[in-house]
Amino acid sequence: MTRKIPETTFSPATEAERYLQNAKQILREKAGKKDGLYADVKYVKMAAGTAYSAALLILDAYLKQKEGDKFTKPKSIEDYSNRIRKYDKKLLSLLADVYDELHLAGYYHGTRSVNTIQTGLNNVSIMLTYIR
Repeated sequence: MTRKIPETTFSPATEAERYLQNAKQILREKAGKKDGLYADVKYVKMAAGTAYSAALLILDAYLKQKEGDKFTKPKSIEDYSNRIRKYDKKLLSLLADVYDELHLAGYYHGTRSVNTIQTGLNNVSIMLTYIR
């Protein structure tokens, strides 16, 4: 007997907010903080990746709003940047910051800096206002 898992569909904004809250929960419960540094890089990387995924969900929803039926999912950060540049320079700046703070410093390099990660999370929150 197989169990069916009920499908729940969330709006892009709700889904991105859920990702962002999950990232914050990982940091709060698992990463440990002392003297402005996180103690466990494994959880910082996990949270940064989750928060960056929220940013990409936001950007996809924003581009769908702007491009309508012509929307195709971007394949690279350069593709996101080029397409966002056409519509909103502030969002483009937020994308550059989030890419540096969460994807490169947080996920890829595993920074322990609380300030860097918190700035990235705040920037994703600002990005969220673009699709609400």
